[in-house]
Amino acid sequence: MNNLNPSNEKIKEILQNAKTVAVVGLSDKPERTSYQIAEAMQKVGYRIIPVNPTISEVLGEKAYSSLTEINEKIDIINVFRRSEFLPEIAKEAIHTDATTFWAQQGIFNQDAYDYLTSKGYIVIMDTCIKVAHSVMIGK
Repeated sequence: MNNLNPSNEKIKEILQNAKTVAVVGLSDKPERTSYQIAEAMQKVGYRIIPVNPTISEVLGEKAYSSLTEINEKIDIINVFRRSEFLPEIAKEAIHTDATTFWAQQGIFNQDAYDYLTSKGYIVIMDTCIKVAHSVMIGK
């Protein structure tokens, strides 16, 4: 587990204040973890914006090929891509108005972390957003 994450109090505050989550790597296959977690977050009230160049729509939302194509406010960028892709996604993320970059459980990249924090981002890695929400906010 990555000990560079913000405090639980800060994570709770982020989850309470966020309204829109861009989900990088969101699959349109219901059996995939990214789909299940995004669907659960959608059901508790978050607007989900899919980011995946291989699909056009998922969970009733238009999918975008990249973060920079999104023309609305993003509160959290939630990433379901392998760790080695995080630096590339981080470089794209700084061209959005998001303030929080969240990599799912099992995903961590020190270079991406250092880059994003140097740009003023709040970075959470190796943590499941759905589990954090369930524990800190409730169902």
